[in-house]
Amino acid sequence: MSVTKVHARQIFDSRGNPTVEVDLYTERGRFRAAVPSGASTGIHEAVELRDGDKANYVGKGVLKAVANVNDILGPELIKSGLKVTQQKDIDDFLIKLDGTPNKGKLGANAILGVSIAVVEAGAAEKGVPVYQHLAELAGVKPPYVLPCPAFNVINGGSHAGNKLAFQEFMLLPTGASTFTEAMKIGTETYHTLKKVISAKYGIDAVNVGDEGGFAPNVSGADEALELLSEAIKKAGYEDQIKIALDVASSEFYKDGKYDLDFKNPNSDPQKYISGTELAELYLSYCSKYPIVSIEDPFDQDDWEAWAHFTKRSSVQIVGDDLTVTNPLRIRTAIEKKACNGLLLKINQIGTISESIQAAQLSQSDGWGVMVSHRSGETENTIIADLVVALGTGQIKTGAPARSERVAKYNALLRIEEETVGSGATYAGGKGLARGLEAPALLKK
Repeated sequence: MSVTKVHARQIFDSRGNPTVEVDLYTERGRFRAAVPSGASTGIHEAVELRDGDKANYVGKGVLKAVANVNDILGPELIKSGLKVTQQKDIDDFLIKLDGTPNKGKLGANAILGVSIAVVEAGAAEKGVPVYQHLAELAGVKPPYVLPCPAFNVINGGSHAGNKLAFQEFMLLPTGASTFTEAMKIGTETYHTLKKVISAKYGIDAVNVGDEGGFAPNVSGADEALELLSEAIKKAGYEDQIKIALDVASSEFYKDGKYDLDFKNPNSDPQKYISGTELAELYLSYCSKYPIVSIEDPFDQDDWEAWAHFTKRSSVQIVGDDLTVTNPLRIRTAIEKKACNGLLLKINQIGTISESIQAAQLSQSDGWGVMVSHRSGETENTIIADLVVALGTGQIKTGAPARSERVAKYNALLRIEEETVGSGATYAGGKGLARGLEAPALLKK
């Protein structure tokens, strides 16, 4: 069945910034998609088209992207007569209409809105759930795997006003036996952490950040890791929870070195550290705390530091700003043996087909794949379907707080319920790469 009408509009994301929503119609009805937006964005990401008109929405309007859907992408897609089940053909068609390598002409936010809406319409056309449709597009056979959630519970970096350089400290309930139990463990530990922080730093330290995590005024990573350890212990889940970090170190890379005091305008250049010294710091944390995954440990172009650390570490090293869900960057990372994990963000590349391709390319080299939200989110839940479809066993979509985050977790609870009795399993830690060892899920 072909597309009969496409209409885009400007809506707002969870940070109060404009974003793109697309309604796509077929004879079966209306299918709606909304596009997320990142704060710490890699320089190599596909282009998020903003209006740049400082007099309106602080320059962040997306009316150009909306017009590109309404005036170009929508009408051309209708004219093409392509069926909504032909996801790859449609995504290729949209990419061709844009004609640039980074979707800079029409905007990745315009293209992705249409791409997601087509997925929804395609699933309805086949009369199957979205995760099943996506799995069939990716050539992934059941039984389905429910992912281990990575809950971002302590915030630093560009996401927070404290001194903490590292951006995210996450809890992973790898010891749960179902996704439902993982949510129980995650939420109980989150509430325990809230009490621990409140008692130590006062009630205003438990205001939540963009992704639902807390931003207490800790002095550094050691203090944040101690807080997490205390909360895990008090909640009674010491054996069932592992820790992951998202360092987002491109944010504090200066002149070939790393400034862990980057939020201080008068930070001392004498105290900047090299990539090798930073690697030693990570290794010391890994020996002291149950850390299983470190994302963006180095700058997005500091390939040498990445390769050095990946060779020496026994945890999952995830590329985000490094790889930006882009098959070309992923190939380079594979050649340089720079990391063993991909952070999959659909808006970094701009279509669902390319997102699937990026995941599969990474998996072909034995990497783990963590499907991810952005800091500016909407109530759209396509990433919940995508992570189940790809069977990668890992998702990060914030703390178990704020509806735009919890919407994804709730969608996964529903999928788990739907797939009961079909042989579906919970990934636990099996989706994680460990140094040179591929994820257990890939060895099936």
